[in-house]
Amino acid sequence: MTGKNRENYNKNYIAYVNSFDPPTQHFKNCFRAFLVGGFICCIGQFIRIVYEKVFGLYGDELAGLVSVTLIFLGTLLTGLGVYDRIGRYAGAGSIVPITGFANSVCSPAIEFKTEGLVYGLAAKMFVVAGPIIVYGVLAGTAVGLIYLFL
Repeated sequence: MTGKNRENYNKNYIAYVNSFDPPTQHFKNCFRAFLVGGFICCIGQFIRIVYEKVFGLYGDELAGLVSVTLIFLGTLLTGLGVYDRIGRYAGAGSIVPITGFANSVCSPAIEFKTEGLVYGLAAKMFVVAGPIIVYGVLAGTAVGLIYLFL
């Protein structure tokens, strides 16, 4: 097959594949992501207000407890299979908040638990989130060292 024929064949094949692919609805997808991501953040704000008013927490204790609660809720919803449905509906709107990070750690752990505790659960848990954790720890250490020496 010559270069010109190959190029036409590739264009025809791409046109054929695209004929089966529905058009992407960018505005609708962005709107859903905005609504769901905003709703998750509103839930976090509600939890913050409850902890602040009912339990009298403030500062780092309040921020830490709200984060832990959202991580727990994200993990619980992932384990129940609800977070996957939210993700299919919202797309990136479910990934951005802290609950999406909890989902990215919990999903591989659930998926590979049949391979055992060490090679399945423990090893696969950080496949997606591992690079993020490593980068966060290294960046935090670097910033801490800079503040230490300044």
